[in-house]
Amino acid sequence: MVPIRALLHTFFIINLGFSVFITVAQDYGDEPAAPPPAEDDCTGIFVSYMFTSREKEFPHVKNASAQAYAFKAVATVLNAGEKDLKAWKVYIGFQHGEILVSASGAVLTDGTDFPARVGNGTYFSGFPNADLKNSIDTAGDLSQIRVEIDITGTQFGVKSPGIPMPKTIRLANDGYKCPKPSLLGGEMYVCCMPDPKYKANTTSTSTKFLPRQNGDLTIDYDVLQAFEGNYLAQVTIDNNNPLGRLDNWNLTWDWMRGEFIYTMRGAYTTVHDSSECIYGAAGQYYQSFDFTPVMNCQKRPTIHDLPPEKAKDNNAGNLPYCCKNGMLLPPTMNSNMSKAIFQLQVYKVPPDMNRTALFPPQNWKITGVLNPDYKCGPPVRVSPMEFPDPSGLDSKSLAVVSWQIVCNITRPKLKSSRCCVSFSAFYNDSVIPCNTCACGCPASAPACDPNAPPLLLPSEALLIPFANRTAKAKAWAKIKHYKVPNPIPCGDYCGVSINWHIYSDFRKGWTARVTLFNWEEFNFQDWFVAVQLKAAEKGYEHTYSFNGTRLPGHNDTLFMQGLPGLNYLMGQVEGKDPEVDTAVPGKQQTVVSFTKKLAPGIDIVGGDGFPSRVYFNGEECAMPDTIPRGGARARAQGSGVFATMVLACAMVYVLMMDGVRL
Repeated sequence: MVPIRALLHTFFIINLGFSVFITVAQDYGDEPAAPPPAEDDCTGIFVSYMFTSREKEFPHVKNASAQAYAFKAVATVLNAGEKDLKAWKVYIGFQHGEILVSASGAVLTDGTDFPARVGNGTYFSGFPNADLKNSIDTAGDLSQIRVEIDITGTQFGVKSPGIPMPKTIRLANDGYKCPKPSLLGGEMYVCCMPDPKYKANTTSTSTKFLPRQNGDLTIDYDVLQAFEGNYLAQVTIDNNNPLGRLDNWNLTWDWMRGEFIYTMRGAYTTVHDSSECIYGAAGQYYQSFDFTPVMNCQKRPTIHDLPPEKAKDNNAGNLPYCCKNGMLLPPTMNSNMSKAIFQLQVYKVPPDMNRTALFPPQNWKITGVLNPDYKCGPPVRVSPMEFPDPSGLDSKSLAVVSWQIVCNITRPKLKSSRCCVSFSAFYNDSVIPCNTCACGCPASAPACDPNAPPLLLPSEALLIPFANRTAKAKAWAKIKHYKVPNPIPCGDYCGVSINWHIYSDFRKGWTARVTLFNWEEFNFQDWFVAVQLKAAEKGYEHTYSFNGTRLPGHNDTLFMQGLPGLNYLMGQVEGKDPEVDTAVPGKQQTVVSFTKKLAPGIDIVGGDGFPSRVYFNGEECAMPDTIPRGGARARAQGSGVFATMVLACAMVYVLMMDGVRL
């Protein structure tokens, strides 16, 4: 006989197990969730994001959507495939107004500084481990095949127990396909596999390094000589875009491992200060070192080109393509002026004293004066740069190691341009001026409406600064019975403005007048203007006062620059009597002629004669939101203008012939 106590105990255990089973089933539904795929199940690149913690930040507010929380998370990239992953890059689709404060093991791909607003998502690139080797060649060494990004930042509006997860995560390298990531609580993960249909766009036969990439502007960071504790590097900047340009360029980067610049040739840093070395890690290691001749110890130095008079200086210059005062022209204008080179001696600190411990600086940025904005990617290890042998023999010498940085032009955001365009036409006596705050409105601007459309102007108002146009604009509005808003619209605040005027329109052709206004106090040397005319460019004939040509490779764009001796766009000067006369802008003007034979059906009055984009020195200018309007009267007027021009020419000819006879 089985004791009653034993039977009851057995029944209790069975009943408890059944209860637990029922409870688990009720918590997770009728069909239990599949277990998450482990890293072991991935044979490609495993990417994960794990939310770890958060804490409410000051200030504490009642509006839950505006409350800030400090959060921490860990992103992991694991190479579980058979091949190395070069220059890895991942995308994390943040969506809660995140502001990143730090990210160890990686840098932001676009070079943005911390704290960085990434509420619309951002890309991470590896540093110092930019490449992930495969497990087979490393005997499964996780330090070489996996990287973890420790993320710290602030997010808004998701209060506990909600978990602020990103929209998505994925590997951003070319040649990989990522499915929709899986989400389990505070962890998101995805396994990205090689795309069998992907074909790399390269002619290189080397698999050790990534191929060099094309970009609007490329920078090469080549280590020429490596020693224990320091190395000699050369930086080469190439402007590849036919409309790209930089004037007085400034180059910045971040040293990530305590390096400092000892000497430099072909360029200079805007600050010479050794205090950060003396009081930092360098001073602790190089205790008997004289830091007096050190050029720069800043974590983020600002580097500028030398003036031309230093080109033959053996100590400061004497390098090819150096010393042009920071001017980088498009290769279409001057190929010798589209490149810059400088060299620097870099000292390192422990633990990187070995001559093979070489790391490029990160977060590269390059800017100019009234030039396009460039976004630069991270340095990517490429095959060593080849140089002609210094002995003159028919051989090549290789750099110790090379990295490439690719920078591309970004279109200016609304109200952040540096130049603007106004439209006018012979058939409408009102000028459509540059947009309100086309180049941004300063905080110190007078009381005005930054969002109101600009007031139409008489043509003579284009010759005076905006601050002096108010009276003319109001008088013109009164004459034309236009409504004047209160407050009036703000100015455009642009340093350069361009007026495109339809000058004539006749049966066989038409003409436009282009006027450049420089409202800055400095001159523009070797300026250029590019005009995109999608409908009318085919009929281009001649530019009369500028050097005009079609832009190679861009069939719808005209490229104009100053003729020899007229390549300076002078700056604004004061009037003869500054107390009475307004400032006078620098100005240049030309007429451009077109034929309709090669552009049949073109409607000039309808708007086909106005450009869709205009560039000044590479910067895309803000365009008006509308064009001058005209009807049948305008078309008749255009024909009349042409007939009048023909009649005037005939009269001049007759008078000249009469004079010859006399």
